[in-house]
Amino acid sequence: MDYITDPRAIESKSMDIIDGLLGPLPISEGERKVIKRVVHTTGDPEFAKLVRWSDGAVSTGITALARGASVYTDVNMVRVGVNSRLLAGKGADAVCAISEPRVIAEAQRTGKTRAMTAFELLAPEMDGAVIAIGNAPTALFHLLSMVKEGRCRPALIVGTPVGFVGAAESKEALTEADVPFITVRGNKGGSTVAAAIVNAMLLQMP
Repeated sequence: MDYITDPRAIESKSMDIIDGLLGPLPISEGERKVIKRVVHTTGDPEFAKLVRWSDGAVSTGITALARGASVYTDVNMVRVGVNSRLLAGKGADAVCAISEPRVIAEAQRTGKTRAMTAFELLAPEMDGAVIAIGNAPTALFHLLSMVKEGRCRPALIVGTPVGFVGAAESKEALTEADVPFITVRGNKGGSTVAAAIVNAMLLQMP
């Protein structure tokens, strides 16, 4: 059996197949590339119907990343999934504090989740940053509270928590917040989806 072994050829053929599956969509080319990357990562064309963003969110994210915005994540799975080489080329990094001793100690003291606590402690650093939340609805809810209180102002929030407890609700709250966002509706999502969205924007940087 013959099969393709060149990684670039595999990805190129995959994207061509996805293009055909998606067909025409009333969105920009940059937005289409985000959807294609999510479908490519999940192997699920149904995600094309679930991705949502605020007006201009994709271009806002690309601009922020191109000027050197760092990416702050709720879990290390998102952090390691983000293209660190492209970030480093702009002098930026992917940051996740969930395993830091100060976060663990504070979470134990307060009884809050470590994801919430990490964003609480990182808030002073997150103005103008891209936030990518792929796992924890509590982190997204808490981040939105901090944004509403004026404690931080990210350039963009990518929120794709997955699961059956608070995930869909946290993403719905994101769509109603006064901040640029990219999300997916319902219970689907996850760390790989959050990383895929960020990578789709990184790959479009000038």
